[in-house]
Amino acid sequence: MYKIGQIVRMRKNHPCGGDLWRVIRVGMDFRIKCLKCGRSVLLPRHRFERRVKEIIQQPEPEE
Repeated sequence: MYKIGQIVRMRKNHPCGGDLWRVIRVGMDFRIKCLKCGRSVLLPRHRFERRVKEIIQQPEPEE
């Protein structure tokens, strides 16, 4: 479902004004990084899945 490297749009903006995040870690917890300010946030899976609005970009395929 969610993969490392995906860019997602969250329902609420970050205080810096950005709403696009890159997925850094997946599992029971998700670590995401704001693309505007670079802040990294750790969210439990259920909270992350509720807050995602859409998947913007899939990760580049590895060869």
